[in-house]
Amino acid sequence: MLSSTAKNLYWMGRYLQRAKSTARLIEATQRMALQSRGEEAADIAAIFGMEDEYRELQQQAGGRLATLIDFLVLDENNPSSMVSSIGAARRNAREERNNITVDVWESLNGLWLELNERLRVDRALLDRGALIESVKKQAVMIFGAAQVTLLRDEAYNFLQLGAFLERADNTARILDVKFHVLRPDGDPNAGVLDYFAWSEVLACIGAVRTYRRIYRSALHPVKVADLMMLRRDVPRSVHHCLWMLDLSMRELADIYGSRGEADRLAGELHARLRYARIDQVFEIGLRKFLGGVRGDIATLSDEIGRQFLLD
Repeated sequence: MLSSTAKNLYWMGRYLQRAKSTARLIEATQRMALQSRGEEAADIAAIFGMEDEYRELQQQAGGRLATLIDFLVLDENNPSSMVSSIGAARRNAREERNNITVDVWESLNGLWLELNERLRVDRALLDRGALIESVKKQAVMIFGAAQVTLLRDEAYNFLQLGAFLERADNTARILDVKFHVLRPDGDPNAGVLDYFAWSEVLACIGAVRTYRRIYRSALHPVKVADLMMLRRDVPRSVHHCLWMLDLSMRELADIYGSRGEADRLAGELHARLRYARIDQVFEIGLRKFLGGVRGDIATLSDEIGRQFLLD
């Protein structure tokens, strides 16, 4: 497979997952704002690594949550906004029509057309909530179409690599920021539990009901961290994402008959989450542990670029 083809499919997966994660996170944050601590905008800026942009928005428009949400959802000059991500994913998909199915292309192209139609109206009349909900649902349909129609070959593996790398990083960021907002000293057992706030942390990855099915108990920060980080059977947990990454890397190695540094790092990261225990993680320090994982996810992204995409 040409490196340009692999790159298009890899970034199609990343951009689609980014748009979907952004929609879910903003939806949960808006619900949390109704209870309002008044710091939701700062929290969401930290998760996206956009603290500098947020400070600039504070100077220009008071840094209100609505202003930051428009920047993350509608701003076509922001390359990571939801609208920009969908547009970039569609451009990548258009280049690779021969490597994806009609169902995947029509689902993605339909979402892009719907977004453009919605954005033609006066921004003052735009229903942002409906737009975010539409992106969230349509992104699920696109990934579903890919899951049930794509041939299990290199194209599928590169799409999976991009999607799961993006998802692993996103979940780690959410847990890192949200946990330490609710537990600034990092102690999961201290203070009074804000049930609604912890529910919204789980809602960021769509796992409120999943938590109840697994633990059948009241919310507890340690169990929330365990679910988001170490449960392989939870599709948006860091462990599950790194497991799928490692699986895709091994399948590509079998196809190409060789392994590189990206393969080694993917296996090491998966093993770290596979054999970690939540009590040991808190002994190390959740922030320190997640910082190491996030740093290695970034390194893995660079190594995949060097090994396959000629970056």
